[in-house]
Amino acid sequence: MTNQELQALKNKFDIIGNDPALNRALEIAVAVAPTDMTVLVTGESGVGKENIPRIIHQNSPRKRGKYFAINCGAIPEGTIDSELFGHEKGSFTGANEMRRGYFEEADGGTLFLDEIGELPLSSQAKLLRVLQSGEFIRVGSSKVLTTNVRVIAATNVNLRHAVAKGKFREDLYYRLDAISIMMPSLRERPTDINLLFRKFASDFSERYGMAKITLTEEASIMLRKYRWPGNIRQLKNVAEKVSALESERVSAGMDKRVIDVEVLSRYIPREEPEMLPALSSSYHDSPEAASEREAIIRTLFQLKQDVDYLKSVIANAGLGTMPTAPVLPAPAPIEPPVQEPVEYVEDPEEQEYEEQPETTSLKSANLELIEKVLRKHAGNRKAAAEELGISERTLYRKLKQMN
Repeated sequence: MTNQELQALKNKFDIIGNDPALNRALEIAVAVAPTDMTVLVTGESGVGKENIPRIIHQNSPRKRGKYFAINCGAIPEGTIDSELFGHEKGSFTGANEMRRGYFEEADGGTLFLDEIGELPLSSQAKLLRVLQSGEFIRVGSSKVLTTNVRVIAATNVNLRHAVAKGKFREDLYYRLDAISIMMPSLRERPTDINLLFRKFASDFSERYGMAKITLTEEASIMLRKYRWPGNIRQLKNVAEKVSALESERVSAGMDKRVIDVEVLSRYIPREEPEMLPALSSSYHDSPEAASEREAIIRTLFQLKQDVDYLKSVIANAGLGTMPTAPVLPAPAPIEPPVQEPVEYVEDPEEQEYEEQPETTSLKSANLELIEKVLRKHAGNRKAAAEELGISERTLYRKLKQMN
């Protein structure tokens, strides 16, 4: 296309901008318009994807046929098949009469399916059939009908990722992706941002008789540096808010209003980490992630209990409190001087133990430790033995030996 033809196309469909990526998308749309190839339009929400199917339809042999734009994400899952393919009278509750679906109504024309990634899997199978053979069946009927419709789809999600996750049919994806047109985001078109802002502000001032808004150089730079996660839709919203709240009615001495950085900053959202865009469906929201988070929390809670227990053992042994440094050397094990294997027999009195010689000071230390643990557990020998790491019979024997 020549520059004149491209500009005429932009004027006809009210498209503002000179970015090369935008121009390339428009050129592809005009080039494929004479064919009946299925087109997939991709890009973020608010970039103006809806302009592409209108351009294709108006430049195709089907331009005298009907054109319908359907938002698949806005139709409840239970009624999407009825909307697309129609239904017979009495096919479900509320079906009081026969209804023709969009594929039937748009016969000979063009059907634009926006947010195609939101289409349920069951409906995807029916869409694939009508794309391949032109055949479909109304809900509640067994009669096969045919239609001649050109389908243009659009999505703001990564369909390849959806295919990998099993949320979108792979065969349907390749059927839709015969021709792919990528609409660039606004942050990828920095030179177009000020053009669009002036256009939206001018339209608003003319519609409501307000003074025109102009930006200082610093304000223009601020406008270009912002991320614009909502793309053109968000920019238009900001331009209209500034025009409505900062401008005045046109008068003899007031025909424009200059906006500086201080004023504009009131209408540009602050960029914070929690405001960054996120995937509509991510691993962090999945059941697997929730299960892992619960396991981590349980482990941390158990670790805290273990640390509290070790602190109490060390404190009872008279060794002070545990250091609070992040990395600790392995503490020396606290155990009785005599470690004996526990043998389970019916009668403790019949069990013979190999005696180990103990010095007087060692016996005194043992007795002091045992007394502390027994006082802690109010004389409960079983609990005291568990904390000391010995059997109850060993504790009983040591008490008997030490009188």
